[in-house]
Amino acid sequence: QVQLVESGGGLVEPGGSLRLSCAASASIFSVAVMGWYRQAPGKQRELVARIYTGGSTLYADSVKGRFTISRDNAKNTVYLQMNSLKPEDTAVYYCNLYHFVDYWGQGTQVTVSS
Repeated sequence: QVQLVESGGGLVEPGGSLRLSCAASASIFSVAVMGWYRQAPGKQRELVARIYTGGSTLYADSVKGRFTISRDNAKNTVYLQMNSLKPEDTAVYYCNLYHFVDYWGQGTQVTVSS
């Protein structure tokens, strides 16, 4: 059974930074596609960033140039560095592991507010 545990969320002022982490209890981590999604109140869950096994990345247009996704296969961990945060980035952020099947973490709240 794959377990994903997110951490690093919280309250930050506009323009601030946060780094989310997602630790996976999965031997398949190094061959899985990892991603971060978010869901704001009243909205659908949306892709924020994705990192493939070879290290290539994909970002939503709304976060390009501000967010960076990375992975450490030795630690089975994926990160999301979020800079220049905006109030519209407020959402619950979910870690995703895809290896033929989708696995999800429990989510971590990110609130951007002054």
